[in-house]
Amino acid sequence: MVKVDLAVTGGELLTMTDRGTVPSGTVLVSGQRIIAAGPESELPPYEAVETLDARDQVVMPGFSNCHTHIGSNVLLRGLNEDAKLFEWLQSMWRLKKNFDFETLRLASLAGLAEMALAGITSFNEHFDAYSVSPELDALKTVPLRATLGYGFADIGLYADVGPWAYEALDRFGEIVAEQHQSHGGRLRVALSPHATYSCTEQLWRRCAEVAAEHDLTIHTHLSEGLQEYRYVADTHGVTPTAWLHQLGLLGPNLTAAHCTTLTDDDISLMAEHDVKVAHCPISNAKLCSGIMPIRKLREAGVTVGLATDGPASHNTLDMFQEMKFGAITHKNHHLDPELLTVDEMLEMATREAARAMHLPEAGSLAPSQVADIIVVDINKLHCAPRYDASAALVYSSRADDVVHTVVDGQVVVKDRRLIGVDVAALLEELRDRAAALRTRSGV
Repeated sequence: MVKVDLAVTGGELLTMTDRGTVPSGTVLVSGQRIIAAGPESELPPYEAVETLDARDQVVMPGFSNCHTHIGSNVLLRGLNEDAKLFEWLQSMWRLKKNFDFETLRLASLAGLAEMALAGITSFNEHFDAYSVSPELDALKTVPLRATLGYGFADIGLYADVGPWAYEALDRFGEIVAEQHQSHGGRLRVALSPHATYSCTEQLWRRCAEVAAEHDLTIHTHLSEGLQEYRYVADTHGVTPTAWLHQLGLLGPNLTAAHCTTLTDDDISLMAEHDVKVAHCPISNAKLCSGIMPIRKLREAGVTVGLATDGPASHNTLDMFQEMKFGAITHKNHHLDPELLTVDEMLEMATREAARAMHLPEAGSLAPSQVADIIVVDINKLHCAPRYDASAALVYSSRADDVVHTVVDGQVVVKDRRLIGVDVAALLEELRDRAAALRTRSGV
């Protein structure tokens, strides 16, 4: 008799492996890892400490949100909804300069709660030159898997944070020693130079040095619309991607978000250097940043994962919305209904998104993978009559269809209830603090 910590039983398994779908199966978890996933007939006799009954529901890997901004963007949601990228960033920065620890902690907690309830088990955070410590604190309450990218900038809108950026980079070894692989291994740190228009050559090169010294990933915005494209062309005489290539930044440790204004040469460079791409179709559309050349990127062999971006430019942390909108946007743009199948969209939201944020151990239901698992109820009117689970998940399902969320073998959401958080009380306090923040920021 095998003793396991958790068994998720009787569900339709979407494994995100070559095995495909198991019509009725069980996932066994010991500690932080999956030890078996398949039909009961293939599993050894077992005894589980805890069991989640998933009969008539879908069991799949949790979503990996490979580019987002939680703490700051929760506080910016619903403000300045009709603006271009650069103008939008300016209004957002007015609030960011007035953040305080407790307001950021509550906003981070709200963002983590929203993601957990929506089946997002891991996320790639890009901080915009503000305090990381409030989110570190919030992660003790909602223990998602996180890569926290320290945000750096030194010119333009963010010029005031330049001195802090270089100081932080000089002591980054201390940050790595304290935080990297902490929280039971769920937490990693990364470097997040903001963008080509907000970081000088000196800062980019310093980030590359620190990343190499500590074997860290780099997470940035790249080629996010024509305003950035024109700025880099006027300033450096090349495309944003080519400029980072000149600086030695392109490599397998780089996650580049957005990438809507890529040339064929840019795509070749990204493929050659194994750059990972985070695709945010809803945010790109809302800010009129353009449409990522996803067909060319995928044909070139570039890893492309799906992401929500932050709540300020997407408004919700809902990967179901992202899958649907991403699929129909590209189908319509290319006039090709066979582009981006439902299976491909699910892969981009799970396995490929995990790879895009450098987590190859996540994103599938297989032995030795981390136990990041969600159970989704597709027995709803908006999914009926349920001919195909994958189609229902991509085109019909919603965030509130998630029943259970398991992260690192821990049940974080059970029966649609977030464990350890009074959501109503959190919302009330957050609203009060956000109103005060807006008043003192004059927005």
